[in-house]
Amino acid sequence: MSLPLEMADADRNSSLAAAVDAAITSAIDDKRLVGTVVLVARDGEIVHHRAAGLADRESGLPMREDTIFRLASITKPIVTIAAMRLVEQARIGLDDAVTRWLPDFRPRLPDGGEAIIRIRHLLTHTSGLGYSFSEEDGGSYISAGVSDGLAEPGLPLAENLRRIASVPLRFAPGSDWQYSVAMDVLGGIIEAETGVPLGDAVAELVTKPLGLADTAFSVRDRSRLAAAYMNASPEPGLMGENAVVMSLMGPIRFAPNRIFDPASYHSGGAGMAGTAGDVLAVLDTIRRGGAPLLSTETVGMMMTDQAGGRRQQHEPGSGFGFGWSVITNPAEAGVPFPKGTLKWGGVYGHSWFIDPVNGLTVVALTNTTLEGMWGKFTVDLREAIYAAL
Repeated sequence: MSLPLEMADADRNSSLAAAVDAAITSAIDDKRLVGTVVLVARDGEIVHHRAAGLADRESGLPMREDTIFRLASITKPIVTIAAMRLVEQARIGLDDAVTRWLPDFRPRLPDGGEAIIRIRHLLTHTSGLGYSFSEEDGGSYISAGVSDGLAEPGLPLAENLRRIASVPLRFAPGSDWQYSVAMDVLGGIIEAETGVPLGDAVAELVTKPLGLADTAFSVRDRSRLAAAYMNASPEPGLMGENAVVMSLMGPIRFAPNRIFDPASYHSGGAGMAGTAGDVLAVLDTIRRGGAPLLSTETVGMMMTDQAGGRRQQHEPGSGFGFGWSVITNPAEAGVPFPKGTLKWGGVYGHSWFIDPVNGLTVVALTNTTLEGMWGKFTVDLREAIYAAL
């Protein structure tokens, strides 16, 4: 005799909560994370939520569900949605050249020839641009002083675009895939088209329509802002005004106070701060089909591989849509997610995924680089969730 549907769902949610809590508790107890907020939603309903550990260890401030985090690359899907709203309004086109809005932005091909970068190249990271953190010291982006949007407080956007354009492209636009400062360039296009700072455009196009108060390119309530930590032993270390964290890709440079400097350009790839609840609201809007922001047709396009299979050459089983990676072959990717799952993270210590097959939207924000994005915690969390389903 089977259980009534409601009882079966309650048992499943209880198992999921216990498994998620175990993963969180392990990461906190092992001092891999200082603090985290994890939200798990199924079919739009939050079935588990937990704030654990400390938002600020030095002051003993507990983590709360309304804690504000520096979002790093969680900025990208938010800015992508803003751009796609402009596409739907026919104000920008996916095949338009970047020079329509940024006439001086003309990085050359590796052989010195001219290149045409289009909006879709920026959205899919097939533009030929790169990141300085994927270079060794002495690399061309580092030598040119290119900002990745995480450091260099007070740097104007126009100057960073000039620096980016001074460096040759890594490949011809559309011919390969490389994670890059492309979303910062797209931020410049959005500013040029709307005539307002990127933060104002994103507020008008994304956060205000969703009623989100805490996610912006500034921090409105500093008392709720999580401190920033980085992997260290025997416990994570507090980032100072400047920090360098070695990653698998290269040295990542941070200036956590960048967000307090109003002269810092609004980085479309890394510049926002916000809460887990706000991030969940944005992502679940996509899972539901886009309303009230976007049409289901546009969201369907965003949720499929738009990089022409080029990302799979770098990371098997995973393509790239507009704003996020897309699982194209779970077996090749070595993940428990079903095909079509969207996922990405943020280098300040975050991960998220949208699983349309199971109606799941999961947000895990932490204050610990890099454990919260690439560490054992992210694997333990996803394995716990799928074991409980």
